[in-house]
Amino acid sequence: MSVSPSSLPVIQGEVLDFYLSQGYYRMHQDLFTCRFLPLDESLYTVHWLRLDLGRVSFGSEQRRLLRQNKRFTAVVRPFRLTAEYEELYARYRSSITFDAPETVEAFLLAGAQHNVFTTHVIELRDGEQLIAAGIFDSGEQSLAGIMNFYDPAYRKHSLGKHLMLLKIIYALQEDKAYYYPGYVVHNYPKFDYKLYPCPAATEVYDCATGYWLPFSWDVVAAQSAELLKNWPPKFSEEGEAE
Repeated sequence: MSVSPSSLPVIQGEVLDFYLSQGYYRMHQDLFTCRFLPLDESLYTVHWLRLDLGRVSFGSEQRRLLRQNKRFTAVVRPFRLTAEYEELYARYRSSITFDAPETVEAFLLAGAQHNVFTTHVIELRDGEQLIAAGIFDSGEQSLAGIMNFYDPAYRKHSLGKHLMLLKIIYALQEDKAYYYPGYVVHNYPKFDYKLYPCPAATEVYDCATGYWLPFSWDVVAAQSAELLKNWPPKFSEEGEAE
């Protein structure tokens, strides 16, 4: 960590690159990692993902989504928390069925007055109306997708997936090497949408060796079994349940 000219702390781009490459991710104003996730009274294993941008090639489904949403205007700008974002997020949060922080501020800052990350937002507008926002952090060689939210009236446009594609396009334009979308959870498909952009370019982190491996569910299953083998039997059985 270093200090900016204003003497406020910042996480330099190469530092963020390093921690992302080690399976860490942003939480509020910190970096964290985890291997397990307790859900529905069961213990599941966490598997961090990244896309090798040099191998990304959108398929017909992805290209069709980009064409269908072409009429919306996308603008990338440095992130500054605004009432417009909070109002949009409140509408989004009221429509979802999973737990989420109450506000954008709670998600990103949690009371902090200064953002230590280099954060941008993709604003997606239908005319003048803000219909979606995709927030991401940038390193020297990496881009980490942090959160996406959208107007529930536009649900049929798959704007969450669309924002993932726009982040990847922006990362390619900026000559980044990797895009980090977060993690998937073994035998818990709610997080599988993070594989949508390009499974063939997706890698999964092996915390035992520190290497990134080409993604497959067989690789994830093997990693999960290794992580769970030393846990009490009840956790192993629940975590592996279909």
